[in-house]
Order: sequence, then structure tokens, then C-alpha cells
Amino acid sequence: MLFIRSFLFNLVFYISITLQMLFWIPVYFFMKREDCWNVVRIWGITSLWFQNKIVGTVFCFDGLENIPENGGFIVGGKHQSTWETFALLLFLKNPSYILKRELMFVPVFGWFAAKAKVVAVNRGKRSIALAKMTQGASDQLANGRQIVIYPEGTRVVPYAPPNYKYGIAHMYQQTGCRVLPVALNSGLYWPRQSFLRYPGMITMQFLPIIEPGLKIGEFRERLETDIEEATNRLMLEAEKMTPSPPLAKKFRKKFGTIIDRDL
Repeated sequence: MLFIRSFLFNLVFYISITLQMLFWIPVYFFMKREDCWNVVRIWGITSLWFQNKIVGTVFCFDGLENIPENGGFIVGGKHQSTWETFALLLFLKNPSYILKRELMFVPVFGWFAAKAKVVAVNRGKRSIALAKMTQGASDQLANGRQIVIYPEGTRVVPYAPPNYKYGIAHMYQQTGCRVLPVALNSGLYWPRQSFLRYPGMITMQFLPIIEPGLKIGEFRERLETDIEEATNRLMLEAEKMTPSPPLAKKFRKKFGTIIDRDL
């Protein structure tokens, strides 16, 4: 049943994305940029509904009180799965993304992303990319937008050793902007490079804001500690649930992670 449910969900998920993009093309590019994100939110909501009905996954969004009500801020999130790329947007009023420049050349998707005015980065030229990313983020933060960036740069396997990049710390220092850390356990239920989708509870937790003013080293340590401790706690809590994600103990054993603590 797991294989059948996963197959059906993947099929419906990608067909839904394709049909929704085609459906919105006639009007999307005439919309205000702010309204364009509502199209993406509709896609996100329908994707969560399909995942719940077909796979049996349920969702918990914790710490919503930590999301600032107004103004621009940086969102630094753990990235384990495709799931958070759309689920996170449901809670941001005026979002933008830091993404690879190559994605802007993908037909239809790239057009939609350009209309939404995301920050595209050419990773091949690191110093230039860092400067352009920071400038693009600064301009959008000044307009009250929320910049989503994944501090590790790519999806990571649950319990893998953290590898936080310099980009978000540089952005924090140069923009003087607050940062909203986000922890989650999505990789236990929607693993990277895997066809299978598992039932259970995916939890996303918004952590307390990191205010501007910290030294760059202090910020990096604070961000990594906050996200990693919360993420590990969420994953360990998931192991105690029914159904328990079957990959959790496998990942923990693979990376030799020992996080035995009372939860």
C-alpha cells in the first residue's frame, strides 16, 4: 500500500502543478506581484490536501506567534525535503526566495519565478554571487518582503551533521535585519531522492526571532544551535509517534547521532 499511495500522490502532485501553471498563464502575468504569490499558495494548499488524503500525512505548524506581523525579515529554515518549499510560503505575507539562477531558465517555472521577483544567484562565482544576493535581498527587505534562504544551501538528510554556509550570516550582518529560524522533520516523511512518501505527522516549528546586532560569529552559532536542537527534538518526538517514520532510526544509526534526552 505504501508504494501505491506514494505512486498516486507523486502522479497527482506533478499533474496538479502542471495543470495549475497552465490554468493561470492567461492571467498570471497581468497580476500584481503581491497577488502572484496567492497562486503559489493555492498550489501549496492543494498539495497538502492531496498528501493528507492519499498518503495519510498530517501537519503541525508550531510557533506561529514568533512570525512578525509586519515588515521585512529573513527566514532561515532547515531544508530536508521538497515539502517545505511550498508549505513555508503559506505563513508569509510577502515572500521571496533565494534560488539558483539556473532555475530561472526552466520553461514556465522560470517565468513564474521572474514575475514573483525572487532573488536568483549564480553559484559559480561565489564572491560576486554573495554581493548580488545581499543587494537583491536588501532591496526586497526594504520593501517589507520576507526572504527565504536555506542556510545549508541544499536539502540534507535527517540527522546528518550540519553544514551551515556563510551566505545567511553575511546577509544578516549587511542588512541589519532580524532572522526567523525554522525547524522541521519533513525529511522523515518526504525523503530527498526517494520515491516513497510516508504517513505520520510532519511538524514545522517557527523559532524565536534572532534580532539584529549580534557579531557574525555569535549569529552563526545561535542560528545553528537553535535550528539543530529544535530539529533533532522534532525528529526524536516523531520516532515515538504512531505510525513511527521507518527511516528515523536508520538515519540516526548511519550518522552515529546520539541525542538521548527526555522530551
